Amino acid sequence: MSTANSMGDHATIGRYETFSYLPPLSRDEILEQILYILDNGWNASLEHEHPSTAFDYYWPMWKLPFFGEQDPNVILAEIEACRRAYPDHHVRLVGYDNYAQSKGHSFLVYRAL
Repeated sequence: MSTANSMGDHATIGRYETFSYLPPLSRDEILEQILYILDNGWNASLEHEHPSTAFDYYWPMWKLPFFGEQDPNVILAEIEACRRAYPDHHVRLVGYDNYAQSKGHSFLVYRAL
């Protein structure tokens, strides 16, 4: 198999945020991104959506944003709970910047096949 085929076809595979051009993030890499969100004072939140409609709609939130949560393991546990509840959905982690009142960070933590 050539390198081009093993990388996939970027023109036909849906991309969601910058990290989607990289291989799937490991648990430790996701933890680092959660720590980045928390270190910036942002509030983490999870969103999920079925791949067939992921480009058409706003994604529903998984519970409420984790206002004031400082334990990254709690957020990791919620990522796993969302994946179990919606195994056929993409799951995205968002860091909301209170000061700028916008998303400070956003990336897929789980891509449904």
